Amino acid sequence: MPKSKNRSFEEVHDVYAEYLSESQTQEVDSAYELAKKMHAGQKRKTGEDYIYHPIQVVGILADLKMDKDTLISGFLHDVVEDTPESNDQIRKVYGDDVADIVDGVTKLGKIHYESTEEIMAENHRKLLLAMAKDIRVIIVKLADRLHNMRTLEVHRPEKQHRIASETLDIYAPLAHRLGLANIKWELEDLSLRYLDPDQYYRIAKMMHTRREERDKEIAVATEQIKRAIDTLKIGHFEVNGRPKHIYSIYRKMTDKHKHFSEIYDLLAIRVLVDSVVDCYAALGAIHAKWKPLPGRFKDYIALPKPNGYQSLHTTIIGPNGRPLEVQIRTFEMHRVAEFGVAAHWAYKENKGSDRQAKIKNSDQQHLNAIQGILELQEGATDAEQFVDTVKGDLFSDRVYAFTPRGDVLELPVGSKPIDMAFAIHSDVGLHTVGAKVNGKIVPLEYEIKTGDIVEIITSPTPKVSRDWLSLVASRRARNKIRAYFRQQTRSTNIDAGRQMLEKYLQDKQLPLEESMNEENLTATAAKLHLFSGDDLLAALGYGELSLQQVANRLTEDIRRRREAEKAEAVQEALMSGEEEAGKELIRKGSAHPAGNNPEEDITIAGIDSMLIHLSKCCTPVPGDRIVGYVTKGRGVTVHRIQCPNVPKTPERSQRILQVDWNDPEGNRPNYDADLIVTSADRPGVLNDVIRSVNANTHYLNAVSAHVQKDGVCLINLSVGVRNVDQLQHLMDAASGVHDVYEISRVFH
Repeated sequence: MPKSKNRSFEEVHDVYAEYLSESQTQEVDSAYELAKKMHAGQKRKTGEDYIYHPIQVVGILADLKMDKDTLISGFLHDVVEDTPESNDQIRKVYGDDVADIVDGVTKLGKIHYESTEEIMAENHRKLLLAMAKDIRVIIVKLADRLHNMRTLEVHRPEKQHRIASETLDIYAPLAHRLGLANIKWELEDLSLRYLDPDQYYRIAKMMHTRREERDKEIAVATEQIKRAIDTLKIGHFEVNGRPKHIYSIYRKMTDKHKHFSEIYDLLAIRVLVDSVVDCYAALGAIHAKWKPLPGRFKDYIALPKPNGYQSLHTTIIGPNGRPLEVQIRTFEMHRVAEFGVAAHWAYKENKGSDRQAKIKNSDQQHLNAIQGILELQEGATDAEQFVDTVKGDLFSDRVYAFTPRGDVLELPVGSKPIDMAFAIHSDVGLHTVGAKVNGKIVPLEYEIKTGDIVEIITSPTPKVSRDWLSLVASRRARNKIRAYFRQQTRSTNIDAGRQMLEKYLQDKQLPLEESMNEENLTATAAKLHLFSGDDLLAALGYGELSLQQVANRLTEDIRRRREAEKAEAVQEALMSGEEEAGKELIRKGSAHPAGNNPEEDITIAGIDSMLIHLSKCCTPVPGDRIVGYVTKGRGVTVHRIQCPNVPKTPERSQRILQVDWNDPEGNRPNYDADLIVTSADRPGVLNDVIRSVNANTHYLNAVSAHVQKDGVCLINLSVGVRNVDQLQHLMDAASGVHDVYEISRVFH
C-alpha cells in the first residue's frame, strides 16, 4: 500500500479495473468525473487540487479490493460536505447504498453545539451508528483518515496533536477491530510521529542503524526455517520476514520500561502454507529444531480473534540465540489478516461477474462487536457518553469464554456471569439466576477468566436485581438492566428508589425525616438537573443515578452542619483539658456521612469513632504513616507524619492524636494523591506521562503543566489510588518515561 507518493487517477483506475467488470469500472469512473467537476477550483492545504485527496482514498480502497459502491463513495465522500451537491442527488444517480455510505462519512453541519468536544462526539456517534448498519462506512472513513494522516504535516501543531490523538484513540482501534492490519499499523505510526516526534524519530533512526544487521538476521532465519519445513514435503509454502512497526516498539519500551537495546524481537518471521494441517506440521518442525519460549505460544486458529484473525504464534530462541517470533497461517488466513472484514467484499476472480461476496452467516461473529454498537446507543444519554461507552466496551482489554456448546464469547476484563448472559441474549440475561463455571456452581460475583466454560442458569420469569448495576463490567449489560427497570411503571421505580434511599440513610445513621422531606428532595433533584423529587427517586429506581451519588447530594448540608457543630464541641472540650469529655461527646454524637468515609478507614487510639478528614495538603493514602490533628470546625484532620503543616509547638501538641489505618491495603480505589513531575521540555512529554499514569490507575483526576524559564517542565497530577504500594508503582513507572528527571509527592 503506497504511503507517500500520490497516485494518479490512471494508476488507481488500473488497480480496480483488474477486479471489477467493465460496466462497474465505468460507474466508478463516472463518480470520479462528478467529484472532479464538483471539487473544481478547490485546493487542499498541501497546495494540491482537492481531487487528489479522493483519488488517494479510492486508491487505498482499491488496494483492499472493495466493491463498486464503496469505491464510488470514496470518490464522493466529501462532495456533500464541501460542494453544492446533495445526498438526494447522489441517491438518484448511484442508489441507496452509496448515498447511505456518503451520508455516514459526512460530518454534521448546520447544527449548533456548545463546544468542540460536543461536535466531535456527535460526529463520532453519527459515524459509529452508520458503521454499525453498513461496515463500509468505516472502511471509507479509515481510508479518508489514513490519507489525511499522511498529509498532516501541513497543519499547525495543536491541530496535528488533536487529530493524531483522535486517530490513536478511535480510528486505529477500529481498524484493529476490523482486521485491517496494514491500516492500523500505519495509523499508529503516523499518530506517534505527531504525538511524540522525539521518540518516533529516535526509534526510526535506531531501526535504520541496525537495518543491515536485521536484514542479515532475517535472511539467516528464513533460510533455516525453509529448510526445516522443506523436510515435511507439504507442498507450496512461503517464508518471509518483517520488521516490527515503530509504534509497537514504542509501546513495548514504555509499557515494559525497556531501552531500545533491550528489545530483541524487532522482527518476526511469517510462514504461509496451504492448509490448517500444514500449519501445525510446520509448527512441529520449527519446535523440533529451536526451543520455544514458555508461555509465548498462542493458537489463534483454534481460537480466532474477534476480528477473524487466525494464525499460530510462537517465540523461539532463533538461530542467533535471541528471541524470534514466528507466525504460521494459511494463505487464506493471511488474506483475512491483511484485509480483515474488507476481505468479505472482494469480488470473485472471474472479472465479468457482478456478484459481490457478501458477508456469510458463518463470518458474522467477526462483526458482532461492531453490530453491538447499536445496543450501546440505547443506554446513552448524550453523544459523549455514547462514544465513551463504545471506546470502553469495544477497545478495552478482553477475556474469552466458552458456552457449553463451544461458542466463544468476547467480554471486557472483569466480566461476571451476568455480563456473559447478556452477551448471549438479552432474554438470557434478564432470566439469569445463577451460573456454573467449568462444571461448578459459582456466585454471580465470580470474575470470568479466559478459557472458562460458563453455563448460565435461568428461570422462567425475569429475576433482575438492581444490585446488578454495580456488579457488571460491560456497558451493554448495564444498559440492558437499566432499560428493563426504565420500562417498569413510574410509580414502581419511585417506590424502589425511595426504599433504596431510606435503607441507605438508616444504615448510615442519617435522619430520614430531615433528609427525605419534599423540599430537600426537590432541591437535590435540581442539583442533578431533574425537575422534581419524584423524578429523582424514579431515576434512582431504574439505575440512571447511583445510590451514593444521590445520598451524598441529599445529605451534604446536614452532614456539613453536624460536622461543624460536633467538631467545635470536641475542640472546646479538648482545649479546656477535658479530653475524656471530648471523647465522650464523639462517642454519643457520631454519624457517618454517606459514601466512602475516612471514619471507616481510620482508627483513633482510645476512641471508637470520630469526625475525620484526610488532609488536602499532603493527601495521605493507606499505608502512609499518619497522625491526626484536631482542627476547628473540621473534627480531626489526618496528615502524613512528615507533613510540614502538622504543628510542632508545645502548646498545640495536645491536639495531636495517634491514628492508624484500619486496612493499610486500602478498601477503595480512589484515595487522592498529588504528585509533581519534573521533566525536560520536549514535545509529547506530557502525553507520555499521562499514558504512563493511565496504565497504572483509572483515576487521573486533574493535570496541569507549565515550563519554567530554565526550560524545565513541571507537571502537576492528582491521581486516585488504592494504597501507597500502588502509588509507588505508579511513580516508578512515570519516572521511567523518557526525559523525566524526578517525580515526588506534593506538600501544599
